[in-house]
Amino acid sequence: MPQPAATRANVAALIPCYYEEKHIREVAARSHKQLDTVLVVDDGSTDKTSDEARAAGVDLVKHEKNAGKGAAIKTGLRTLLARENIEFILILDGDGQHLPEEIPHFFTAANDTGAPMIVGNRMGDTRDMPFVRRMTNRYMSWTISRVIGQRVPDSQCGFRMFHRSLAAEFLAVESAAFDFETEMLALAARKGCNIGAATVSTIYGDEVSKIHPVRDTLKFFKLLKRLKNERKTH
Repeated sequence: MPQPAATRANVAALIPCYYEEKHIREVAARSHKQLDTVLVVDDGSTDKTSDEARAAGVDLVKHEKNAGKGAAIKTGLRTLLARENIEFILILDGDGQHLPEEIPHFFTAANDTGAPMIVGNRMGDTRDMPFVRRMTNRYMSWTISRVIGQRVPDSQCGFRMFHRSLAAEFLAVESAAFDFETEMLALAARKGCNIGAATVSTIYGDEVSKIHPVRDTLKFFKLLKRLKNERKTH
């Protein structure tokens, strides 16, 4: 059965965040202008992140303790899957790196291609992307594309949208930190889903990366090894 068209009524924004009191109200409010449903998951912040999200007039779930970005996304998925009117879930970061005004780009990509998963692609214009990050993104995207068997031009982009049938599958993903987003791609590919792309902007402001360079890099390579082994057995 063909999937329904993505609209502002049946797409929900999921914004996982951690210590984003400076940006989350604006990001949530701007997302709410694009979509009827916006859910912020505060992953254990002790600042005013939750207060600022509530001030934007959106839904909020809060973890008592920090559990990792993947865990926050899973909490959001469980909450949104309980709502029968939601057909797609769109994830964006709460630090201002993703422009809510570009949410319609995902509608267009999904409706034109029928792909159940659309990942943002920042690599068309990388002039504002730091050199090291640009090279890292290209290497990781090339590597992940080889492992999962289909091309994803910007595998590290957290701005993405997928159908609720995939969202249910993602709840079984083993990872709970930043590697969760990579494993989402592998699972979608393993299910035979086409992964489409939507052109989005490269935005870098005063946000501070929460990726631990050593720990999360080691997790990434450990995940790649596991995904390679799993692909051999499927």
